[in-house]
Amino acid sequence: MKDNKLRVGIIGTGWIAEKAAITLNGLDLCEAYAVGSRTLDKAEAFAAKWHIPKAYGSYGELLADPNVDLVYVGTPHSHHFSVTRDALLADKPCLVEKAFMANHREAEAIVNLAHERKIFLAEAIWTRYQPAVGMIRQLIADGRIGTPRLVTATLGYSMGEKPRIMRPDLCGGALLDLGVYALNFVRMFFPADIVSMESQCVKSHTGMDLTNAISLVLADGLLANVQSSAACVGDNIGVIAGTDGNLIIDNINNPQRITVNTHDREFVEDIPVPKQITGYEYQFLACRQALLEGRLEPKEMPHCETLYIMQLMDSLRQKWGVKYPMD
Repeated sequence: MKDNKLRVGIIGTGWIAEKAAITLNGLDLCEAYAVGSRTLDKAEAFAAKWHIPKAYGSYGELLADPNVDLVYVGTPHSHHFSVTRDALLADKPCLVEKAFMANHREAEAIVNLAHERKIFLAEAIWTRYQPAVGMIRQLIADGRIGTPRLVTATLGYSMGEKPRIMRPDLCGGALLDLGVYALNFVRMFFPADIVSMESQCVKSHTGMDLTNAISLVLADGLLANVQSSAACVGDNIGVIAGTDGNLIIDNINNPQRITVNTHDREFVEDIPVPKQITGYEYQFLACRQALLEGRLEPKEMPHCETLYIMQLMDSLRQKWGVKYPMD
């Protein structure tokens, strides 16, 4: 890492890659150094738009660049496995967009490969890295709402017939795209084992889950009801309800405000989160810090949590009969 500045190579040129480029352009300690696409024209257009020094017409060329400190994998879920495997085999640290892989089998194979080669690997589930997580954990630890007993969370966007939602070969459905946030919303505050899981889903004509509802019972007695949908506009609110009050998080996908209420839902205060570029900056800064410290995974999203979430989503899809070619 030259001059302690993280030089990121972006794989992919879709909207999520654009968000990564915008974020990196707003940071001093990280840089959007290179972009790789399957065609040089796309890579050069992306590089010109976002002022990226290097453009490559193949993923392999980007992976061969010795100046790339971290590879950001921003392809569809269906392509994460092959791209990340090639990056690890090229000894490149990786930040892989959520959902990490298509299924637990792929995820376990990639994590094992990273461990064998002693290469840094992280899942880019951006909410895990944001300051709001520590703020909410502290509010709970301070007893501001008593003992948590119930969590509810919804995430919904009206996405129409987008291929990445409708097509099995692109690992479609709401679960891997949106439900993963709802599951993480529970797990990042309440990591007790899940002892019971019930669920329902409504599927598209292509067999992908469009709307789902999941009920979890944790070993510590907490109940969580979460739902996600790619077919409607949700309120996207999360609520952590305790014996003496509740916390209302305005957007589980990117929290901006935490509201504290006490007995009888009496308002106590609104707590804003720190101003952000896009919210993605925290995952890049966490990767930079982990690499400087010689760690193989980020503290914010350890590999065991990535694998646990992937296993949960496999179980849910199996119950619903939602299948991908790579299963």
